Amino acid sequence: MRLHNTFTDKTEEFTPIEQNKVKMYVCGPTVYDNAHLGHARCYITWDVLYRYLKFKGYDVTYCRNVTDVDDKILKKSAKEGKTPEEVSQFWYKKFSDSMKALNVLKPDIEPFATKTLGEMISIVKDLIEKGYAYEVNGDVYFRVKKFKNYGLLSKQPIDQLECGARIEVGEQKEDPLDFALWKHDEKFGYNSPWGIGRPGWHIECSAMSRKYLGRTIDIHAGGADLIFPHHENEIAQSECANGCKFVNYWLHNGFVTINKEKMSKSLGNFLTIDDLLKNYDANTIRLFILTNNYRMPVEFSDEALSSAQAGVKRLINAKQTPVNENLDITKTDEYKAFVEAMDDDMNTSKALAVLFDLATRANKDEKDAYTILYKLASVLGFTFEKAGLSEDELQKAVDTVSKALDKKFSNIDEIIEYRKSAREAKNWDIADKIRISLDGIGIVVKDTKDGTSLEAK
Repeated sequence: MRLHNTFTDKTEEFTPIEQNKVKMYVCGPTVYDNAHLGHARCYITWDVLYRYLKFKGYDVTYCRNVTDVDDKILKKSAKEGKTPEEVSQFWYKKFSDSMKALNVLKPDIEPFATKTLGEMISIVKDLIEKGYAYEVNGDVYFRVKKFKNYGLLSKQPIDQLECGARIEVGEQKEDPLDFALWKHDEKFGYNSPWGIGRPGWHIECSAMSRKYLGRTIDIHAGGADLIFPHHENEIAQSECANGCKFVNYWLHNGFVTINKEKMSKSLGNFLTIDDLLKNYDANTIRLFILTNNYRMPVEFSDEALSSAQAGVKRLINAKQTPVNENLDITKTDEYKAFVEAMDDDMNTSKALAVLFDLATRANKDEKDAYTILYKLASVLGFTFEKAGLSEDELQKAVDTVSKALDKKFSNIDEIIEYRKSAREAKNWDIADKIRISLDGIGIVVKDTKDGTSLEAK
């Protein structure tokens, strides 16, 4: 298996520290607002890597942190008149619900920053003792120029970084490049050897990855926006405190853009996962993301999502046969092609081509095609429950049936109830008219003992 290492800017053969074991860390959310499509891309990407590593037989320990102490959380708590804990707990629950809705697996370990303060303080103390950090009036800063490898991850020489560095009002740094490890904060702080304060953002991940995965880990992943300064600073503080290499493979996913601009909360151009799920199901969002190379920017558009929606229908509506649990798919050509694609730095678009071919063959009743499709698709996180109809599709159904029967319906439930009454009265003409008109716009009426449901063809 080969992965593109941001640090070396090369695609390298993946060799874990311990045979058959993988320690993987992904930077998690700062919980103060709704998760958006940019988050979906990040966490779906690393969810697929997590699933695939397990599929390959690795014993994976996946840690993804939760930042529940941060300036943005404090700002939100002041604005809403709530405690920081109330804000972070509310938005963490919302984030978890969004991830579940996207069929993103929970990580093995999900530590909170506020529960790992002891480890952070320990690392900061070590850095001070070793001369890599210094304290000024309750603030603690890292001496960037003492770490000779600073800038290697982001490919930015120190002299280039110095040009844009400055000391902000209230900061007491020795050098503009130095960054905060601990911030003095009497109001929302915690006890520390330097007085009441709270951790800087970067120290959190160093502490949590060391506590739960060890001093050197196999994979550290996150969005490309974290390369500098977050991941650069993590390397500096971790390697200076631990005296050893921090990460063997740095992996980063590209941005989601709208009109060629990165999607972000600060720019106000983000689409929340909740809003997206009103019109597109989780499989569609996942396919939209996986159709593109994970390292490249992906441009959001309704056209792209609609195309992904059509692709999902091809997979989900493949002719289903009982899954042959006894089939050893590792001996099939399709498995080999899928693995070859995924081993090539997670070439998900090539892996998807294998799935689409299997869907076509399943429709032709080819033996075991559906079983192989089902098993390989699950590695990419797709579910084979029939996708629900979008709000637009439901409205189109209402309008179509209203026109066909020359009768005004307000919603789809009214139509289902009306059809049910017609069937009970043996008024087959009305019932068939509804079924035929819906069939004409690609919606199938399913009557079962549990009631009537609508599905996309």
